[in-house]
Amino acid sequence: MSPAWWGAVLGLTFGVGLVLMWAGLPLARRVDLADRIEPYLDRPPRRSRLLALDDPRPWEVSDLLAPVTRRAARLLDRALGGTDSVRSRLHRAGLTGDVEGFRVQQVVWGVLAAAAAVLLGTLLWFARGTSPGIVLLLVGSAFLGGVMGRDWMLSRAAARRERQIMAEFPAVAELLALSITAGEGTAQALERVARLSRGELAAELDLCLAQARTGASLPEALQGLGRRTGIAPIVRFVDGLVVALQRGTPLGEVLRAQAADAREAARQQLIEEGGKREITMMIPVVFLILPVTVLFAVFPGVVLLRLSL
Repeated sequence: MSPAWWGAVLGLTFGVGLVLMWAGLPLARRVDLADRIEPYLDRPPRRSRLLALDDPRPWEVSDLLAPVTRRAARLLDRALGGTDSVRSRLHRAGLTGDVEGFRVQQVVWGVLAAAAAVLLGTLLWFARGTSPGIVLLLVGSAFLGGVMGRDWMLSRAAARRERQIMAEFPAVAELLALSITAGEGTAQALERVARLSRGELAAELDLCLAQARTGASLPEALQGLGRRTGIAPIVRFVDGLVVALQRGTPLGEVLRAQAADAREAARQQLIEEGGKREITMMIPVVFLILPVTVLFAVFPGVVLLRLSL
């Protein structure tokens, strides 16, 4: 490594140290609203740590890194944006809408990927004399890959849960229609279906009923279900239930029609998936099996022509 590169690395280290020192000064810190109103809150006095000899929670390294990861998560959220999209996907994946916690997970994934890239870059540096600039580029790319990988995993989890909900929806709608046709009210039918069913949609119905028991009205809780899932058939299903609760309209036939539409949509999706698989299966046939077949058919004739000449 040339002296110029050593000077660049030392200068970069010195600059990063100055930035970290400035970020740690009280003048550069942002005072949160919770810190501003904390002195004015009426809280019970804290228990002395000398009395907490049997603390069940041991000290962990994450307690030391928590402020750093939260600050990095806020910086990442400012850089990437899309807070509403992340919150929507968290709800669709069945998770809490903690955007800051998800950003912390993205930072952790990026740091782990960057650490692996640092190890790989160090090996390349000592083994092949790779340029430090390429190593830094590899580390930065690995960090971005880890951040984007966590985002991709969230999208996959949301899509997978949506497919599960749509697979459960026809059966749940038919059970609900049978319960309502048998004479039960909408709330009682929802409780029966949620108690007898298992799956993601049944869990959402349980959450709606729990919200209704804790003070929210049942139409508001059902509308919250539609907002969390964001699936068009579920939104229509919720709208029908809300209209039935508010106006007392008959709901059995409407639920049966929605269940039939959901089954038809699932059948259409299976047909489309089969068409895509058929096109995918053509790739090995065209690029592997067909060339080998042509080669077996043509090669003996070419050999005989060479022997005759």
